[in-house]
Amino acid sequence: MGDIWTEKSKYQSWLDVELAACEANWKLGKIPDNAIKEIREKASFEPSRILKIEAEVRHDVIAFLTNVNEYVGDAGRYIHVGMTSSDVLDTGLAIQLRKSTNLLIEEIKKLELAIFSQAKRYKGTAMIGRSHAIHGEPITFGFKLAGWLAETIRNKKRLERLKDDISVGQISGAMGTYANTDPEIEEITCNELGLTPDTASTQVISRDRHANYVQTLALVGASLDRFATEIRNLQRTDVLEVEESFSKGQKGSSAMPHKRNPIRSERVSGLSRVLRSYVVAALENVVLWHERDISHSSIERMMLPDVSVTLHFMLREMTEIIQELGVYSENMLKNMNLYGGVVFSQRVLLALVAKGMKRENAYRLVQQHAHSAWNNQSGNFKANLEGDLEITKVLSSSELNHCFDCEIHQSNLNIIWNRLGI
Repeated sequence: MGDIWTEKSKYQSWLDVELAACEANWKLGKIPDNAIKEIREKASFEPSRILKIEAEVRHDVIAFLTNVNEYVGDAGRYIHVGMTSSDVLDTGLAIQLRKSTNLLIEEIKKLELAIFSQAKRYKGTAMIGRSHAIHGEPITFGFKLAGWLAETIRNKKRLERLKDDISVGQISGAMGTYANTDPEIEEITCNELGLTPDTASTQVISRDRHANYVQTLALVGASLDRFATEIRNLQRTDVLEVEESFSKGQKGSSAMPHKRNPIRSERVSGLSRVLRSYVVAALENVVLWHERDISHSSIERMMLPDVSVTLHFMLREMTEIIQELGVYSENMLKNMNLYGGVVFSQRVLLALVAKGMKRENAYRLVQQHAHSAWNNQSGNFKANLEGDLEITKVLSSSELNHCFDCEIHQSNLNIIWNRLGI
C-alpha cells in the first residue's frame, strides 16, 4: 500500500494519464506516427529533477511536464495538448485510489475468512450476552462473531461500490468544457486506464467522491474499532473470556511481570480515531469556489495516503488478532452461571405466566429472587426459586430445570448460520 502513495508512484500515474491521452490523440490522427513512437520510447521522469524544477516554477504539473519533455525532446509538444493540470492530477489520483481500494478489498476478504472460520468453530460455545455491560441472556461466541462477520461482509461490499465510485477520470480541459480537446479523447483515455469518464466534471472531479472514499474507510475502521473494543473488554482480568495471543518472550509491563495486555486491539482502536478525524476535512473539501480552487489539494496530499495506509494496516492487524485469538470457554461458562443463573430470569418469568400466574406477580417474584442472589456474592438464584412455595406450586422441578437449559437460547440460531453459510 505504501508504494502506491510514493512520489514516484504519483508521477507514474501522471505519466500514465499523459501517455494514454497521447495514444488517444494518435488514434484520432492528431499525433503523427513518428511523434507517438518517440513519446512511447522516451517518456520518463526523475522525481528529484521534478522537485528541483518545482522549486523554481512553483507548479507541480509544469515541473513534471518540463522534466518529461527533457526526455522526449521535440515530440513533447504533443503531450498535454488541450489538457489542464487537473486532468492529470485528478485522473492520476483516481488510478491511485483504485489501486488502494483493490488492496483494501483483498485484506477485508482475508478478515472475512478469519472471522468466518472462528464463528464456525465457536458457533455452539455458550457465553453470556451483555447489554449496558451487564449480564443479559446466554448467547454463543460464534453468534457474537456472526455479527462481526455480517458487518465485515457489508464493509466489503461498501469497498467494492467505492471502487466504482472513485474510478473516474477527466480529460476535459480548462473549466471542463472540452473547448480545446475532443470529448472522444477523454473516452479513449479513460478506457485505456480502466476508468470511466466523469459525468460532469468542472475543472476538477467533484470532491464528493473523495469524501465518500474517506468516509467509507472511516466506517470500515469504526467496525474494526468495535471488534477491538469488544476483545479488550472480554480480556479484562475479571472477565477473561478471550485474549490476544501472547508470544514467547513478549512482555506486558516494565514494572509488572504478570501483565498480558490487549495492545494490538488498543492499537486498532487508536488508529480508528485517526480515520474518523479526517472525515470532517474530507467533507470540507467538497466545497470549492466556482469551477475550481486548490484548497482541497494540500489536505489530500496528507489525508488520502494516510487513511489508505492506516486502514490497510488495521485490516491486517485485526485479521491476525482474530486468527490467533485465545478463547476461554470455561470462563464463559463460569461467568454465565454467576449467582446461580440469574440470566435465566426471563425463562422463569415466561414459564410462570404460561402456567397462569399474572405477569406482574411473576415479575415481582422472579426479580426479588434474582436481586437477592445478585446482591449476595454467594447467592444462588435457582436455589432461591426452589425454596419459594409460591413458585414451586406452579412449576415442577423438571419445568424449573428446563428454564435453566442453555440450549433454549441456541435453538433458533440456525437462521443466522444459514444466512451466513456457517
